[in-house]
Amino acid sequence: MSLTLSNVILHQLVKNGQDELEVHLRKQTLENSASTEDLVAELHRVYSSKGAKGFGHFADDSEFGHWLKQVRRGELDFLGFSNQAAQRLHTELAKYPFADVGTLVIAEYQSLATDYLFIGLLPTCHSMKVTEQLDISATDYLDVAKMDIAARIDLSTMETDAESNRYLTFIKGRVGRKIADFFLDFMQAEVGLDVKTQNQVLMQAVEDFCADSRLDKEEKQQYRKQVYDYCNSQLQSGDEVTVKELAAELPPAEDGTDFYQFTSQQGYELEESFPADRTAMRKLTKFVGSGGGLTINFDSMLLGERVFYDADTDTLTIKGIPPNLKDQLQRRLNADD
Repeated sequence: MSLTLSNVILHQLVKNGQDELEVHLRKQTLENSASTEDLVAELHRVYSSKGAKGFGHFADDSEFGHWLKQVRRGELDFLGFSNQAAQRLHTELAKYPFADVGTLVIAEYQSLATDYLFIGLLPTCHSMKVTEQLDISATDYLDVAKMDIAARIDLSTMETDAESNRYLTFIKGRVGRKIADFFLDFMQAEVGLDVKTQNQVLMQAVEDFCADSRLDKEEKQQYRKQVYDYCNSQLQSGDEVTVKELAAELPPAEDGTDFYQFTSQQGYELEESFPADRTAMRKLTKFVGSGGGLTINFDSMLLGERVFYDADTDTLTIKGIPPNLKDQLQRRLNADD
């Protein structure tokens, strides 16, 4: 990975003997070396691979955002910025009963011609190692793979597109724990682009376009599949869904209106591009539902062919049971007789 490291520093948030949260500040930035570059490269790689991310931007009165801009202008050194950030995080975290401890990593670097600032609170794990003399000694290490409290600012976009609502990304965190509870508050950042909503609006626009174009059932299925194939391809390659690019791959309506024109004219308020959402995409080609001990999943093209739904009786009829399920059912029936 081509990565140029500018600055990186570590601070620690720990609990004292009275179970109170304390911040231990490092007195100088880490030297730029092969080890620190490897660390930041791994942080960048793991962060990029995390699926569930939110998008945001700094509030107008964000102190963190103001300090960061001072660093970029050379008005504040990186060490001073990191100290202020660590102390602010300590103050914010102290408000919460869980008060996460760990190592705060702040890194400024460039990757693929884009400048970034990474900031994350990483868990510190304890382990044992074997020395060259075959003795056992205790060691601590950063568990990069399990980081779930982290954010990354695209500094290049922040500085060139002041109206952007998505130059800051953050990991949404574990189920039941929202990072916005404290990490976004600590940076005084606001949630911007809503990826799930954008994908839901896109799916609705697809259905509306098919209806307005008076496509028959088979044509609608083919249209949905083309949308799914494009979105899935973008997801697999790590690229975003671009509405204009998607429209170029889809047939226009009878009056010549393409999908991009349709979404613009009808006011769907779609961003020009946004990340694909796997759950929303799946609804283009599958019906999925679960509840009451029952889970059903089938290709949407089977509706009306092998799967029939009666709304009056709330009954689903399936013709042609999968062989492995049929075998299980027959075995159970025979055993119960």
